[in-house]
Amino acid sequence: YDGKCVFCRIARREEPGTTLLPCEDEDLVCFRDIKPGAPHHYLVVPVKHMGNCKTLKTEHIPLVKRMMEVGKAVLLKNNFSDLNDVRMGFHWPPFCSIAHLHLHVLAPASQLGFFSRLYYRLNSYWFIT
Repeated sequence: YDGKCVFCRIARREEPGTTLLPCEDEDLVCFRDIKPGAPHHYLVVPVKHMGNCKTLKTEHIPLVKRMMEVGKAVLLKNNFSDLNDVRMGFHWPPFCSIAHLHLHVLAPASQLGFFSRLYYRLNSYWFIT
């Protein structure tokens, strides 16, 4: 736990302004992005503090898969069912504003605005899927 990390505080329910969405995985939390790039834009975050996506190793593959499953489940619970029109990924350092691992879940990807299409561009220098 890093008390200076806003995502750690959110995960511990210490940020009253952020509503956590129902999540089936006790090691992960999910909430809406404060600057949504799509009608559905959620962040899936490990409760335990982890560095950004650059720190991921092979042993983290199950964690990333669980993060994606939580993202899909949250979309379904929020009445979005076209899972072929979803973009999920991580901002690559130094382009991530919070140094705590977080998966962006955006849908429908087909409705991303001009700047969002750039900012969340598939496998770009700054956003990896």
